[in-house]
Amino acid sequence: MRTGLGYDVHRLVEGRRLVLCGVDVPHDRGLLGHSDADVALHALADALLGAAAMRDIGYHFPDTAAEYKDADSRVLLRRVVELIKIKGLCPNNVDVTIVAQRPKISPFIPEMIANVAEDLGVSPDYVSVKATTTERLGFEGREEGISAMAVATLREIV
Repeated sequence: MRTGLGYDVHRLVEGRRLVLCGVDVPHDRGLLGHSDADVALHALADALLGAAAMRDIGYHFPDTAAEYKDADSRVLLRRVVELIKIKGLCPNNVDVTIVAQRPKISPFIPEMIANVAEDLGVSPDYVSVKATTTERLGFEGREEGISAMAVATLREIV
């Protein structure tokens, strides 16, 4: 069994859609990034890559590469799964926490879990997605950005 930790943060800006775990979440602003800026899936990808000791998402999908401009982070997550499988590993379970003052995330969590489970090739019973606020403290509390943390465990493919 291997364990990895991931963290990511993106700034909220006008004129972008807000995508979290592959779900378009209605909001007056979205996350700024080279790809679709899905902070939750970026943290999860880093957790998976970390558990496999394969560096991070920026190493595999650099923001300097034109091919990843506005990329769908679900596609990138599926590529991460392919990379760890080459190493003889597969996802066991994952836990993602999204930190945002607004919008309210809880109505979208079932769809987020379904997306992540599909992309990882695991049962939804092995995927946890949750959200929290910072009680208006810090950049998330001031609604300047959204962060996410993720933990992933991998097991050897048998």
